[in-house]
Amino acid sequence: MEFATADLIDEFGTELQSCETQFRSYGARGRFAGPIATVRCLRDNGLVKKLLNTPGGGRVLVVDGGGSLGSALMGDLIAAAAVRNGWAGVVIYGAVRDVAALGTLDLGVKALGSNPRKSAKDAAGEVDVPVAFGGVEFRPGDFLYSDEDGIVTAVRALV
Repeated sequence: MEFATADLIDEFGTELQSCETQFRSYGARGRFAGPIATVRCLRDNGLVKKLLNTPGGGRVLVVDGGGSLGSALMGDLIAAAAVRNGWAGVVIYGAVRDVAALGTLDLGVKALGSNPRKSAKDAAGEVDVPVAFGGVEFRPGDFLYSDEDGIVTAVRALV
C-alpha cells in the first residue's frame, strides 16, 4: 500500500484526525494501514495477547495503555503472533519490550517507549471500544494510516 500521511492530509484534510502524540517506531514495517481494532488496558497485556492471536485480516490494533511506561504491553512473542495472524500493525499508548527483536518483524509497531518489565496477564480491560489519546478518538472499524510523519485516521478507506 503506497501512501504518505502528509499527502493524505493535503488531499482529505477535514476528513482526517491527526494524532499529536509522538510515538517511536519499533517494527520493521515503517508504513502500515488498516481497519482499527482496539483494546483499553493498564499494565495488563492479556487482552492484547488474546486479540493478536486471532486472524488480523490486515487490521491495526490500537492499545490504550493509559500512557504508562511501567511495564510492556507487547514483546517479541506476541508481535510474532500478530505477524503470523496477518495483523498490519500495533499502536501502543504505552510501552513495548524486546525492541531488537521487534525491529526484525514485518509488523508496524509504534509505542511511547520500552520497558523490560512484563505486564500482568489477567486480561483486565475492554476490547473494541473507542479509545482516545493525542487528540484523536480511535474507533473500531475506522481506518488508520501510519508512516514516518505520524498517524492519521479516517472513517473510511482512502487508499
